[in-house]
Amino acid sequence: MGSQPEPLTTPATPSGRDGLAAILAQPKKAVVAIDFDGTLAEIVADPEQARAHPDAVPALAALAPHVASVAVITGRPAGVAVRYGGFAGVPGLEHLVVLGHYGAERWDAVTGTVHTPAPHPGVAAARAELPGFLESHGAWRGTWVEEKGQAVAVHTRRARDPQAAFEALRDPLGELATRHGLVLEPGRMVLELRPPGMDKGVALTAYLREVGAESVLYAGDDLGDLPAFAAVEKLRSDGMPGLLVAADTVISDLAERADLTLSGPESVTAFLTALAARLQPEGDVVPQPGGEAARRSAPGA
Repeated sequence: MGSQPEPLTTPATPSGRDGLAAILAQPKKAVVAIDFDGTLAEIVADPEQARAHPDAVPALAALAPHVASVAVITGRPAGVAVRYGGFAGVPGLEHLVVLGHYGAERWDAVTGTVHTPAPHPGVAAARAELPGFLESHGAWRGTWVEEKGQAVAVHTRRARDPQAAFEALRDPLGELATRHGLVLEPGRMVLELRPPGMDKGVALTAYLREVGAESVLYAGDDLGDLPAFAAVEKLRSDGMPGLLVAADTVISDLAERADLTLSGPESVTAFLTALAARLQPEGDVVPQPGGEAARRSAPGA
């Protein structure tokens, strides 16, 4: 017989326990929304090399059929997240939704297409300025510009002193963003210039309303996830149960507000697998991390 699924970790807060209880009681009214980088995929020096943890897709595929919806909400372009996640054409993920660029783009597994707005003109203008701008601030060596279509990002992770480069560029890039009608979104050794009016909180709230959700789980790891945390806190104050999961403790503001704190993508996928196992009908086989499977047997079996 296969190994038994891991036990489901209990949230540390009463609100989190209420949120989890609501998801378990009526999973078909629950939305599970998850960040990509740092939550489903490890943070790496080159963002183009990021890929979903090997257990992420099996965990999501096991969970998705039992809840109202699974949505990935990311700052990446939606199509890039789909490719790097390996989400397309996966049995069990036929109704997966990926909200890219903080919700400005949307990929639906049902159609396999990405819906995207016209690019903000300020993005192209800021992108054209960046090489000279970075050089004038002494930050060209070791920094790296990522083209994101609807946004442009400056990474400092490869700089000699990543944190010092990040701090030195934060205010000047904020001024550059403002000059072109954009906003600056700081992250983990990355500063992103993007159009205003959309964040993960706005995207999450709109999606929950669209699908008629009555409970929500949101998991994230970075500063860009704070608006989603705030949105769930607001929804809880309005009566909707919610569970907030910090994928790790790197961003203290996020970890302090979380109901449950985990330790990276491997821990996140294990939690999602355990949640799927709790929602699985008795006797069904549940995919386990590492490619194993466990059978949920009736008591005494």
